[in-house]
Amino acid sequence: MKDYLSKLRKDYSLMELSEQDVAVNPFSQLERWMTEAANSGIIEPNAMTLSTVDKDLRPHSRIVLLRNFNHHGLFFYTNYQSEKAKNIDVNPHVSLSFFWVELERQVRIEGIAKKISLLESTEYFHSRPIENQISAWASPQSQVIESREVLEEQVKHYKKKFKNVSVIEKPPHWGGFIVVPILFEFWQGRPSRLHDRIRYRLKHQDEWIIERLAP
Repeated sequence: MKDYLSKLRKDYSLMELSEQDVAVNPFSQLERWMTEAANSGIIEPNAMTLSTVDKDLRPHSRIVLLRNFNHHGLFFYTNYQSEKAKNIDVNPHVSLSFFWVELERQVRIEGIAKKISLLESTEYFHSRPIENQISAWASPQSQVIESREVLEEQVKHYKKKFKNVSVIEKPPHWGGFIVVPILFEFWQGRPSRLHDRIRYRLKHQDEWIIERLAP
């Protein structure tokens, strides 16, 4: 396996990235790349790695789905009793990353995660499929459970509970976070590992410094 992995090689040559061509604002650049990723047929181009740090300074990473973004930040939703949410309560500094191998691109983001308003979380919750709303009630996310059957019984319980309810109430333990960025890095694969890396660093509110990094 060691020999196999050491011999794996992929030379990137699809596109290039220059500081003259990127948008002045990183959110606009992200929108440009996200649109191109979506239009290229990538499955779930909004899938991103969320990295957090717990109270013992141990890092944790997992995939979550980006559900919206604007010039204020990037939004995702979760159970507020999950490990990721507990980590954010202790240390709100997080990192996000997207990797679109088909486009030979990566985006890395650092920022501060904050809970969004109850109204925003409720509006999004009610936009989800009914089955997903039931799942939010049924799953004690990140907690140890005895078996799959325990989870399925919980689903049956809440389906019965909400059978005649026109609007399912949002669980109090479920909601959204916004990640307010302080840094973006856009990476475009290039031949011979001489990749293009363009970084945006926040200087003042809505004012970003654009820099090229060595690969």
